[in-house]
Amino acid sequence: MSKPDASPSASTAAPTLDAPLLPRIKSPADLKALSVDQLPQLAEEMRHAICDTVSKSGGHLAPNLGVVELSIALHYVFDFSHDRLLFDVGHQCYPHKMMTGRADLLPKLRQRDGISGFPEPRESPYDLFSVGHAGTAISTAVGMARGDQALGHGDRRVVSIIGDASIVNGVAMEGLNNAGTLHRQFLVVLNDNGMSIAKPQGAMAQYFDRMRVNSAYGHFKKRAHEVLARTPFGHALEDMYHRAGEMMKAMITSGHMFEQFGLLCVGPIDGHDLPSLIDMLNEIKDFDRPVLLHCKTIKGKGFDFTAGDPSKFHSPSPFTVEGCRVEMKKSGRSFTTAYADAMVDIMKRDDKVFAITAAMPDGTGINKILPLFPERSLDTGICESHAMDMAAGLAKSGMKPFFAVYSTFAQRAFDQVFQEVSLQGLAVRICLDRAGFVGDDGAVHHGFMDISMFNPLPGVVMLAASDEGNLRAGLEFMRTYDAGCSVIRYPRDAVAETQVVANVPAYELGKAALIKPAKGAKADIAILAYGTEVYEAHKALADLEKQGYDVALYDARFAKPVDVELVRQLVEAGIPILTVEDHFITGGFGACVLEACNQNRIPTDLIHRLAMPEKWVYQASRKFQLGEVGLDATGIARKVRQVLDQRTAANADVAAASR
Repeated sequence: MSKPDASPSASTAAPTLDAPLLPRIKSPADLKALSVDQLPQLAEEMRHAICDTVSKSGGHLAPNLGVVELSIALHYVFDFSHDRLLFDVGHQCYPHKMMTGRADLLPKLRQRDGISGFPEPRESPYDLFSVGHAGTAISTAVGMARGDQALGHGDRRVVSIIGDASIVNGVAMEGLNNAGTLHRQFLVVLNDNGMSIAKPQGAMAQYFDRMRVNSAYGHFKKRAHEVLARTPFGHALEDMYHRAGEMMKAMITSGHMFEQFGLLCVGPIDGHDLPSLIDMLNEIKDFDRPVLLHCKTIKGKGFDFTAGDPSKFHSPSPFTVEGCRVEMKKSGRSFTTAYADAMVDIMKRDDKVFAITAAMPDGTGINKILPLFPERSLDTGICESHAMDMAAGLAKSGMKPFFAVYSTFAQRAFDQVFQEVSLQGLAVRICLDRAGFVGDDGAVHHGFMDISMFNPLPGVVMLAASDEGNLRAGLEFMRTYDAGCSVIRYPRDAVAETQVVANVPAYELGKAALIKPAKGAKADIAILAYGTEVYEAHKALADLEKQGYDVALYDARFAKPVDVELVRQLVEAGIPILTVEDHFITGGFGACVLEACNQNRIPTDLIHRLAMPEKWVYQASRKFQLGEVGLDATGIARKVRQVLDQRTAANADVAAASR
């Protein structure tokens, strides 16, 4: 399509005389009522609806634009009210949702009263798993295939769709290894867009590059066009060739590596050629052995600005299109940007520092580091376990690895932190972006369990950053900390424009920082806030002070080790303590405080906790999510009043009883 002149919803499509098709699609049955010739128009309408929505709400744009035809073809051939469709990662599910009765909800994408940006079984029986991590689709599909067969439902076809960068994930390889043992229909659709989230890394990516430019197919295709051009009725034959060409390519392309897993491999085939896709799927849908269909697609297809920069538009914030210029909505300086800038400064000063990410160079800020320090930075691709083990190897060799990873994805490397890092006493630095609530990506991406996950490991030190100054100070502490593994967490949020403490002190192992002392000789209560909850607590103080409460506020800084001496002093002074954190209450910072008290024989009657409740919190803004569970300023003030009012009532009861 040409470059847009105005809004993406109104400018990039060629005018059509046909009535709109998308409003007619309320279910896959409505899709099947269309002719194959009508499907390209539907694909174009879907692309514009997706782009228009994401321009307002943010979301995963380029991945969904790239699978429109593939999604249409799958629903056109299969009956997923009976058959099984499983997504890998799931961020490419918007077209699927639009064809399964949720097109009307698309304008409320990633909103609490709308639809999730990932498959969500609460929304529709067409969504089988709530999924946001890579590599899982093949294994869950194998399980459903075996389960259906065992229960006498072997007529249910099973399809999984996975990207070219996801398929190198260890879990995906394990799934393929078991898929090859099935003796029934089983289809793996490999969506090969040469991109995934960022440019794929490693030998597998190079293999797919060779498949995409297979010289035998390219030569065959060129010669066929030349012959047809000189043949009577060439245009008719050209159309026949176009529809049969992809199947011809499947026949001449041999030696696909996944054949070694026991799968029949077909392709590569053009993932945007709807007639050929539908013909091919009809041919292979009932094969009685596992099949891998290799489809070539263009990530961001349909708009020049998305296809031209698919990494930037993988998951953009809201944007506007003005002619050839696309403006992203500004949301303040992010922790991710602050991390990148801090790491650049550190790497300039210390030539032993090595920066790592696992397929998230944009999301973690490493994209700024890679061109500046190409010999001391690496994107490993979607393989958190390998990245963590590689970091262990770097540490063992004498380097100082900093692994930037989303908190939710760090879960996938826990075994490596246990075995190859903590057990060895190695100084690997783990930087957890998107800790706590992540906002509109919802439950699949919340970083709610990193403290509880790493706390049991001997020698691990856990920090949190409340603002940019503390992030820089925390990273500097980690740079010089060689006694073991260190972990720092920070949210998907903007850093504070004005810091509550102008001159941030250096991090001292296991020591909290006083943010605001009590006005009187003794505080009514002390808040120990972990991470950015310092700022919500600080906002709460204004309201509390107006009501006559005298509150001391501390930035806890460390969950392990806890500042035991501070806790002891407060308890011995009879000052109640409220711990505040954006982590599950089970195993979080507050739990660490209670455990430290138990170990040091400090009474815990005065200690109260405020944290994420043990329930799933779904898509909405991060601000909304914090407010929903009482972790915003209003909720913290309410909890302080509750603690102090209960204490006053208890003291009154004791006094009455003593009379």
